Amino acid sequence: MIPWVQLDSAKTPDGKQELRLKRRGSEFSIMLGSNELMNSRLSGSEEALARLSCERIADRREPRILIGGLGMGFTLRAALAGLDKDAGVVVAELVPAVVAWARGPMAEIFGGSLDDPRVTIQETDVGQLIWSQPAAWDAILLDVDNGPEGIVHKSNDALYSLQGLGAARSALKPGGVLAVWSQGPDSGFTQRLKQAGFAVEEVNTRANGKRGARHVIWIATNGSRS
Repeated sequence: MIPWVQLDSAKTPDGKQELRLKRRGSEFSIMLGSNELMNSRLSGSEEALARLSCERIADRREPRILIGGLGMGFTLRAALAGLDKDAGVVVAELVPAVVAWARGPMAEIFGGSLDDPRVTIQETDVGQLIWSQPAAWDAILLDVDNGPEGIVHKSNDALYSLQGLGAARSALKPGGVLAVWSQGPDSGFTQRLKQAGFAVEEVNTRANGKRGARHVIWIATNGSRS
């Protein structure tokens, strides 16, 4: 079997943990300690995050999409495939090394998506964009951790708090969609979404087509469209 080779590493934003980029043949993995955050062979649920969101805003002209977390670009690529040429997609990535990996050793996986004229990459906390831009987005897609808990960056917890969800709702246009990826269910988070005023749909999906681990995507809609 081909062994894993570590290509690079980077500190998490709090400086307490380390992200590691590894490669085995054509397969890539991003690790946090012994926890694998993402793998290039397992893209199904990240693609579903974008597909489900884009389906719900398909009738909008010049939609604006905010993606929290670049990862391996699966959500970005799926969003671009589901959006027209008039769309605008902002990807917020807090770890500069992840952007460098996307343009460097993992460039083939990204397939030129970072150079799509609809795409803007911002090396910043997605929370800052959510809090600072009211009624700006048709959809906000969050895949910044393994679910509604700050594992990679503890301040991500604020995104999933009742106050953070209220800010996300304010950042959406009427009828806009907040979509959140998770490696597993979280009934408390579902309730917080409802408390924040969202209409909530919880979708179970697979990591790789009909196989692989079961993941959860929350599709939370910001009321009725005006």
